[in-house]
Amino acid sequence: MTEPSHRRRWMLQMQQPVPPATVFDRVAFLIGAASAVWLASIIAIQGVRTPWALIWFIPIWAITAYLVLPRLHRLLSDLYVPDYFFGRTRTSDGLLGDPVNLGVDGSAEQLDAAMASAGWHHADPITAGSTWRIITSTLTRRSYPTAPVSSLMLFGRRHDVAFQQEVEGNPKQRHHVRFWHCPPGWLLPGGARVDWLGAATYDTDVRLSLFTLQVTHRIDENTDIERDHVVETVSAGDPAVQVRMLRDFTTGYHARNGGGDRFVTDGNLPILEVNEVLPPALPPESSTAEPATAPALLRVPLTVSAAVALIALVALLQLIDVFADREFWSNFVDADDIAVTAVLLVVVGIFVLFTVGPLVMSLFVLRRGRRSRAVLIALITVEIVVMAIDYLNGSTVLGLDWTLLAASVQCISLLCLSSESAGAWVRRRTPENQPLASKIAE
Repeated sequence: MTEPSHRRRWMLQMQQPVPPATVFDRVAFLIGAASAVWLASIIAIQGVRTPWALIWFIPIWAITAYLVLPRLHRLLSDLYVPDYFFGRTRTSDGLLGDPVNLGVDGSAEQLDAAMASAGWHHADPITAGSTWRIITSTLTRRSYPTAPVSSLMLFGRRHDVAFQQEVEGNPKQRHHVRFWHCPPGWLLPGGARVDWLGAATYDTDVRLSLFTLQVTHRIDENTDIERDHVVETVSAGDPAVQVRMLRDFTTGYHARNGGGDRFVTDGNLPILEVNEVLPPALPPESSTAEPATAPALLRVPLTVSAAVALIALVALLQLIDVFADREFWSNFVDADDIAVTAVLLVVVGIFVLFTVGPLVMSLFVLRRGRRSRAVLIALITVEIVVMAIDYLNGSTVLGLDWTLLAASVQCISLLCLSSESAGAWVRRRTPENQPLASKIAE
């Protein structure tokens, strides 16, 4: 296909109406945002009424920082943050992220080979296992050279690959760079062409985000130093790598990224030319590639595994609660009227539908079931709406008890299932940790 045809196809894709699946995800996202605000408000109101009010600050902070604020940021940023390229990435919450400060010319295999020769490691995908490992390694100060990095967005998608170098075995400090493959026929402002764009920053410590209150890495203010570090190490790692510079790609400026960290840049864009790098006969081993015998759960995104675990926990507790209810089961034994028995059977059927049904659907979601995820979101939404109606009309009182716990779990499950990572998991037909070249070929 000729270059104009590539460019025309890219422009047409940008003008296409939003797919139904995306509309469904956005509706679920809005319902999840509303449920998160409602949940945080209820816990805050009930928490201040107890002598242990300070202890309830922890769940209120967690819900606000990881559920409420990210959703609000996303909703607002979609309105006022431009959705075109201007040299900045975006966080998964929609906030402006790190500056784009690096370009690459070459194939996926050549990029992998050049980075491997320079001593860079692939960052692990964000899963339940990698999240737990980075928490324990940070607390115990143990080395984790392939620790995952947070998602940043460019061209409307998260980074295609990320590389990092740990500093003296300290998981709090690391060099890292994310890369996005440019759309076919896409040109930089001014007409220059590159195959990849990257954002390189240096993590200095772990702290609370200024904007989202989440625990995150803090970056060094001078991002140009980290950009030059990537260029120097890759150039020294393979003599076939050449560098060309787009000077004054942007005007020099200072700003803050999505975590609230200040950064400065001179506006130059070095481009690594790896076209002459000879990749090995076999694709370089990636730290993100799980062994063929590894459990499939190791590849499941953290949001999906968390939702399934919460749904399973609630189903187990509800089953225990029902089977331990002697009064309920005695009605079956003492019921002589067929109509009464029929009503009880209907009640049991509804209970099974909303207890065992979500559990079964969640298992299919683990197997990338797209329709199962939609059904599961619908079931949880119905339960939340019914619970909210009962609370508003006074038939249900949400105190610091089992009812509030169930409401909390349902809200968190809906937020997890309506996340972008969960949607990408069920739509992607190949594992998230597939080789980089295969991902770009899709």
